Amino acid sequence: MNRKSFIQQTTLATAGVFLSKYSFANGVTNFPTVRIPETQRKFKSKAVERVIAEIKSKIGNKEIAWMFENCFPNTLDTTVDFEMINGKPDTYVITGDIDAMWLRDSSAQVWPYLPLCKEDKDLQQLIKGVINRQVKCILLDPYANAFYKDPTKISEWKDDLTEMKPGVHERKWEIDSLCYPIRLSYGYWKETGDASVFDEKWIAAMTLIVKTFKEQQRLDGKGPYHFQRTTAWATDGVPLGGYGYPVKPNGLICSMFRPSDDATVFPYLVPSNWFATASLSQLYIIFKDGLINNDLAKIIYNLNAEIVTALKKIAIHNHPTFKLIIPYEINGFGSFHLMDDANIPSLLSMPYLDCFTTNVDIYKNTRKFIISKENPFFFKGKAAEGIGGPHCGMDMIWPMSIIMRGLTSLDDKEIKLCLDMLQKTHAGTGFMHESFHKDDATNYTRKWFAWANTLFGEFVWKVFREKPHLLN
Repeated sequence: MNRKSFIQQTTLATAGVFLSKYSFANGVTNFPTVRIPETQRKFKSKAVERVIAEIKSKIGNKEIAWMFENCFPNTLDTTVDFEMINGKPDTYVITGDIDAMWLRDSSAQVWPYLPLCKEDKDLQQLIKGVINRQVKCILLDPYANAFYKDPTKISEWKDDLTEMKPGVHERKWEIDSLCYPIRLSYGYWKETGDASVFDEKWIAAMTLIVKTFKEQQRLDGKGPYHFQRTTAWATDGVPLGGYGYPVKPNGLICSMFRPSDDATVFPYLVPSNWFATASLSQLYIIFKDGLINNDLAKIIYNLNAEIVTALKKIAIHNHPTFKLIIPYEINGFGSFHLMDDANIPSLLSMPYLDCFTTNVDIYKNTRKFIISKENPFFFKGKAAEGIGGPHCGMDMIWPMSIIMRGLTSLDDKEIKLCLDMLQKTHAGTGFMHESFHKDDATNYTRKWFAWANTLFGEFVWKVFREKPHLLN
């Protein structure tokens, strides 16, 4: 079933007498078992189970503890397919309810487990396998966002007007699709010290990433990528022959799609370009410190400098209320698209992705704009408040945005607000969803969305380590 079909589905969740309007009634201590049975789990990690047991035993909020037990291991329980291929670990990771591997989602789904690799070598092998699988995907097509395990499988989107190949599920060019594998490789290396993952194929994939970024700077023409689709969904198509609305070349990278898989309005997607600078900085460190390829390291350094210079020069808007803020999209001609989308990279998520620190004035100004009625996709209703986006329509809040708000906050009251909203809007399921209606959390999309589940686990674990009093 395709992604849009899932977006249109909503489910009324009930949990018998335990359920109040949005969450469980006060005083409930015995929660229904909703985690997949142990015999059916795709992968088991002793380190992950240790963290679950510790949090369950030590925090006073038993509903949050129950949600953590369900969500944190959801990627391992339900979405990973690990095997050894030609002596190398290989891990195919589906996004949940869609049998395809997104470069973005697969990276984000396993990211929170990295700190546990040192005590769990099997888990380390699993994540190393994700990196190896991503290398295969990138070498197949650096412009694609999602892939099949079977390299001969033909996509349901085979009739898209672009260069579709067997093994590619969808070919939507998104900058972040190539940033996330760099982030995962760098994070894995820093946590484990294992540089063996940087083999010849990995170097070839990274070289192709740099080449693709440079092509989409469009300093020498439009480049090889174009995309059109016959569809009634306006956000699934790219105008003007599949190349998008015009930009004024300045060093920034064009992205035809957002991390939501929706088409951009202006091709310079600012948070994704900032993410590219963070990723290129990490890639430069790998090449320079690892003495892998000094010539490519220089190219990476210069490319990063070009993007940073352009961002600082033209990707700033003087808002009448919030002063200097970062726009979501621009075109280089002076047009600004002022909004934020829940999907990551977002403007809200930039400190999480190491693009900014939370105390930088321009980020603080931008954050105030994002969480206000001036952001057309910030919704506030009876159930909660948070950011959505065009992907699921108006008034649909993404739990991911609430989680990210909490992950990037320094304020105890705001973090507690985010925890409370997430607790009250899981609709009795014990899991996160893609989105829910601002006035009715039982009206939600996607029952099985592993990225949001694991991200929630990362948030709770961070609060447990740094501000445990907020979980009591």
